[in-house]
Amino acid sequence: MDVEGASKAASRIVFLSDIEEEERRHRVPTSEEIRQRAFEIYIERGRIHGCDLDDWMQAERELQEKIQRDRKSSKRK
Repeated sequence: MDVEGASKAASRIVFLSDIEEEERRHRVPTSEEIRQRAFEIYIERGRIHGCDLDDWMQAERELQEKIQRDRKSSKRK
């Protein structure tokens, strides 16, 4: 690969921080926020294995609902 090809390839790389910045702009929970909440749910449930997808989905849902509540309350101000 020549220098120009390498430069084009590098320009296509999407960094995690770029993705998280885009998520913040659209006011959706970041992957890190979801991961942290899913882990909290796992702990609260007694560290029972095998429910990781359920924990992730619940965490995502809870965080999205919180964002929606925050949006509604900020519009009222």
